[in-house]
Amino acid sequence: MDFFSSMDISASALAAQRTRMNLISSNLANVNSTKTAEGGPYKRKDAVFTATDAPGSFGDALGKAAARGVEVTQIMEDPNPPRLQYDPTHPDANPQGYVAYPNINVVEEMADMITASRSYEANVTASNAAKNMALKTLELGR
Repeated sequence: MDFFSSMDISASALAAQRTRMNLISSNLANVNSTKTAEGGPYKRKDAVFTATDAPGSFGDALGKAAARGVEVTQIMEDPNPPRLQYDPTHPDANPQGYVAYPNINVVEEMADMITASRSYEANVTASNAAKNMALKTLELGR
């Protein structure tokens, strides 16, 4: 694995975690959204990650196993039904007086946010370590 492969892998992970963080932020922002353009309450979204080959890696040229990056291959909507809450005065209440709210657990979203943030930090650290190793290698020629 060469220097650029490790940077490509870290960059793919950073992009994937950024997408995940954007989805988490959207979920938290819409926790009380009872109407969307499609109709009905907002549906929680989550990213699906898939391992991918690092483009043009040194291992490819040697016929060895390629380094693995990550990409977001799908953004899934939560299939669970909305959470019903009794509030007959709400403008979006059904005839029985229940309002359909998104099925979003704020505590779970916050835990996912912390996980995404830590993963992002770990990949920044890996990228910085690869950069420092390359700089130290260049200093050997002095």
